[in-house]
Amino acid sequence: MSHTTARTRPRTAAGVLLATALAATTAACGSSEQPLAAPEAYQAANGITLKGPIGNGRKADPDKPLEVTAASFQGRMTDVTAVDSAGRYLAGELSADGRRWHSTTPLAGNARYTVRVSTVDEDGAAGRKVLNFATGKPTAKQVLDVAFGPKTGTYGVGQPVTAELSAPVKSPAQRAVVERALRVESTPAVAGSWHWVDDKELHFRPKDFWPAQATVRVRSNLEGIKVGDRMWGGRSTPLELTIGDKVVALTDAGSHRMTVYKNGEEIKSFPVTTGKPGFDTRNGVKVVLAKERFVRMRGTSIGIAEGSAESYDLPVHFATRVTWSGEYVHAAPWSVGSQGVANVSHGCTGMSTENAEWFFENVREGDVVEVVNSAGDMMEPFGNGFGDWNLDWEKWQAGSALSGEAAGAPGPADRARLSPQSL
Repeated sequence: MSHTTARTRPRTAAGVLLATALAATTAACGSSEQPLAAPEAYQAANGITLKGPIGNGRKADPDKPLEVTAASFQGRMTDVTAVDSAGRYLAGELSADGRRWHSTTPLAGNARYTVRVSTVDEDGAAGRKVLNFATGKPTAKQVLDVAFGPKTGTYGVGQPVTAELSAPVKSPAQRAVVERALRVESTPAVAGSWHWVDDKELHFRPKDFWPAQATVRVRSNLEGIKVGDRMWGGRSTPLELTIGDKVVALTDAGSHRMTVYKNGEEIKSFPVTTGKPGFDTRNGVKVVLAKERFVRMRGTSIGIAEGSAESYDLPVHFATRVTWSGEYVHAAPWSVGSQGVANVSHGCTGMSTENAEWFFENVREGDVVEVVNSAGDMMEPFGNGFGDWNLDWEKWQAGSALSGEAAGAPGPADRARLSPQSL
């Protein structure tokens, strides 16, 4: 019997794999920091040797993109991942020939990165290289802090998440950097998107209301990330919200009646009065902002001259606020005769003291109050409370700096009202 042994063609030594931050970095003489990449060779599969550059104590400039190249290596890179010690992945692009990878999002300052490179040589043998490097301190002139809202607690299904920035961010590219770093995770998972209200404020809401009993966690990965010229991300405090039962109060200004649904089932219906002509209650979806057991309501607060025919100064109990401009759901014992019959208020939804107390005790911040069939205008999306739900999903997503990347599919057209089947 003859026996032949397959001969493996001798391979030349692999070329140097370089991981560099573009442009020069400042040497840190005598620094104990980890160098840009470990100098030791890494023995890859099938005997391929890759070597990282010797850093000499240098730190990468976080102002510059990261580049990984296969210099004289007889093969190509198949995958490159870069992640810092905080778990933040650095997005990047690998060239079609597998010879070069470069980052497409900013590096974090004062961070340590691990770069994992997968390769195949000219014979198809797989190899792997791990590189480590640190970035220097950013030369920031301004730190961009993020404050999330509302405060930790339990809220209704209509509660948006807010992000307040400490400085304005105007350019689309800079907004994209900020938005990519703001993370909202819910259990169960939902489709959702950020929407820029203005240069310093963003709101996040799901495509539909939050699921009842959901947990929502909010955090920022912006710390140390370059946002713009001499602007770097700062710290933020994570936020966790619990979502309660799905409570929706539907007020029909035409039939002068409010019907309250809990988790899709009607639990109470009672007569109300809404805004009279000239003071019509806003149509649309609103969100409970606060509850006040006693409020002194004066006509001067909404521009009514003191002493005029429309002037009023009333003690009001069990007041549930739905706009910052002064629209409430509250007890109105003086108008019980008109409740269920006519609209006689100055814009609020009034009801008997008994019904107002029940409503006050059975709703929480974030619960939904919707008004239909009023002669009033539509509730504005922003600036007077949370009218976020009055934008359909497609328009909401259009307010994201990542509109092409926002989660979820476009929603239905603007909703005029919520049908009982959807509640």
